[in-house]
Amino acid sequence: MKAWLAHPAHAAMPLHARIQRAIRQLILDRALGAGKPLPASRALAKSLGVSRDTVEAAYGQLHAEGFIERRVGSGSFVAQVTELTTSRRSTPQAAPSGPLNLSKRGSAVFRSGGVRERLSLRPFAHGAPETRTFPLHLWERLERQVLKESGTQALLHADPQGVEPLRRVVADYVNLERGARASADRVLILTSSQQALTLCANMLLDPGDRIFIEDPVYYGARRAFDAAGLECAPVGLDRHGLLVEQILDDPRGAKAVFLTPSHQFPTGATLSLDRRLALIEWAARRQAWIIEDDYDSEFHYAGKPTACAQGLDPHDRTLYVGTFTKSLFPGLRIAYVVLPPQLVEPMTVARTLLDGHSAPIAQLTLARFMEGGHFGAHVRSMRGVYAERLGVLVDLVATHLSDFVEAQPPAGGLQMPCLLTCGLSEGAVVQAARRAGIELLGLSGLYAGEGGPPGFLMGFAAYTPDEIEVAVKKLASVFQAMTKS
Repeated sequence: MKAWLAHPAHAAMPLHARIQRAIRQLILDRALGAGKPLPASRALAKSLGVSRDTVEAAYGQLHAEGFIERRVGSGSFVAQVTELTTSRRSTPQAAPSGPLNLSKRGSAVFRSGGVRERLSLRPFAHGAPETRTFPLHLWERLERQVLKESGTQALLHADPQGVEPLRRVVADYVNLERGARASADRVLILTSSQQALTLCANMLLDPGDRIFIEDPVYYGARRAFDAAGLECAPVGLDRHGLLVEQILDDPRGAKAVFLTPSHQFPTGATLSLDRRLALIEWAARRQAWIIEDDYDSEFHYAGKPTACAQGLDPHDRTLYVGTFTKSLFPGLRIAYVVLPPQLVEPMTVARTLLDGHSAPIAQLTLARFMEGGHFGAHVRSMRGVYAERLGVLVDLVATHLSDFVEAQPPAGGLQMPCLLTCGLSEGAVVQAARRAGIELLGLSGLYAGEGGPPGFLMGFAAYTPDEIEVAVKKLASVFQAMTKS
């Protein structure tokens, strides 16, 4: 308002008229919504450095025009003007004229569309854990302990590498459970695995550099690499994971390879030991990097989970990315990367330019949650729950959808791939399911080019058996309607 009053274009108006026009414009722009209280005339006069009579004159004019209501003993409020609100809502804002003038990298980021998750879940959105049974009271108690012991220190900036107690328990966890070679000084705490992939793409490679990626590949990784201007070279898969021979025989080579070796996204394949060792030697020989995304290895339902590739690498060419988004809850916004020693300082410095540091209260609470054994207990409990839900989904798909899809039950993870066998278009199925309130992620778009088989992912972890049954039957109705039309 002060800027409006001081603008030279308004200098000819009386002061009370300038105040009246400024408030009226705020109301017309809906910056002040209906029912919003206005400052008391005495307070506004003091703030603007004018007399109270000047403000009263402005308020009186606004009241006469119907823009505000004045209530004795309560003050002044923006009036409910139906014509104003409906006309403003129905009038689209003019599109900005001229080019966006983004940088090349900015344009690439914008074209990628980013990575957005649904704010409210509905079956069968993939990658979502069950949060309704999370031990929230326990978490709140631990957070209160943190605040009581840390006091206002927990309200200040934190170490950009991450608080030491959390880095220590993360290192202990990945060493014990994933067979990693980690220590607290090699762990970098981040807000997400997506942030880790973006850091890797921009700190390890230049625009135009090649990176080998799985085909199909996790869409978030592909978009991070595309936005960084990298040349993504797709490498096929079989039931033993990445076809490493294609990398070893490629004369052009690459500066990095991206892997989800423990549970490939989206196929669920596990990279065999001999292929892991071959890739590790290739990276050492070529001085290339291995970016290992271990996004949901906690949830393995058949046999024992394999150790991570980073723990097998004696040459320190592997960056190991993990997240608590899948194992705990997405709103936590804590992930980590175990780095080769020579990358700790550069990656930490780069991280300070993105968001400074992760929230210390959440970090300290998570450290205490893990130290007390609660993390392990929660993961074991959820592993049993998710295994049951996967079994329910497999049975229901076999009963109601066998004429349309071929299920491919995974050995782990939070979602199941299904291949279309009925000749329907993948895109048409995904759109029809969405109109029926069901979320499916199409598979073919995760492949390079147009070589991928049609199908979709069905997330199951976040949904009860009853919810899964209702959704599968609804999806069966969608298929039946499509085949009849």
